[in-house]
Amino acid sequence: MLGSMMERDFRRLSEFVQNKCGIKMPSSKKTMMEARLQRRLRALGLADYRAYCEYVFSPKGTESEIPHLIDALSTNTTSFFREPHHFQYLTSSVLPSWWQNNGHERELAVWSAGCSSGEEPYTLAMVLAEFMEHHPLFRWFILATDINTQVLERAAKGIYPDDRLNSIPAQLRTKYLLRSKDRSKKLIRIIPALRERIHFRRLNFMEKFAFREPMDIIFCRNVMIYFERDVQERLIRNFLEYLHPLGHLVIGHSESLAGMNLGLRQVAPTVYGKA
Repeated sequence: MLGSMMERDFRRLSEFVQNKCGIKMPSSKKTMMEARLQRRLRALGLADYRAYCEYVFSPKGTESEIPHLIDALSTNTTSFFREPHHFQYLTSSVLPSWWQNNGHERELAVWSAGCSSGEEPYTLAMVLAEFMEHHPLFRWFILATDINTQVLERAAKGIYPDDRLNSIPAQLRTKYLLRSKDRSKKLIRIIPALRERIHFRRLNFMEKFAFREPMDIIFCRNVMIYFERDVQERLIRNFLEYLHPLGHLVIGHSESLAGMNLGLRQVAPTVYGKA
């Protein structure tokens, strides 16, 4: 039977993960860490957490195991049309204003930062496709990033169990989802026309990143709750470096920018523009 993780091993792993990718791992997360790493111990044929910790920090483990460690410990809770008022605000305010200012002169750039298994960027794609129906010259693309390589692979495929679809309006399901030919599998797939608009990419917020063009809309929702306050503020400042002067930053309902002197103004609940 697998014993519990030694406190020194937990501290070493938790400090490494926080320094590497910003995810805080307080002592209350020790049981969660143990549970999530059990599969890695089995895959590597290791007897206990002590052996795993030694492997992670060995030359071979540092080269090959770190992505698996981060994948195991990153949280990926998401759904289609989560926090729906954000998408309503896009439709009613952000997109009409952007179109009036830019028209067909340039492409709308949207970033889903911390996209998890893809529900958020595909929701954004449906919203933008609906807007395009009424504005045929409207051009757009979505960059979707996450640190977790496993969820990115799933997201790029765009295949989901059909019990995940309840939050998608019925008329959008008909237009943008394909059912599996084998009905017993109860799977759907996002149509190619939407999948082709989304560029999935691995990105660690703790590492330097750069984009050639500014982003018009940045969604980073329910990501910062896993970071310490100083990391949150540093992350937002990095976002603002790549946010268009008239762009919008969207955060989650459970997150707050209160007390941060960032040069932002709130334009709607949890939606911000540059001051």
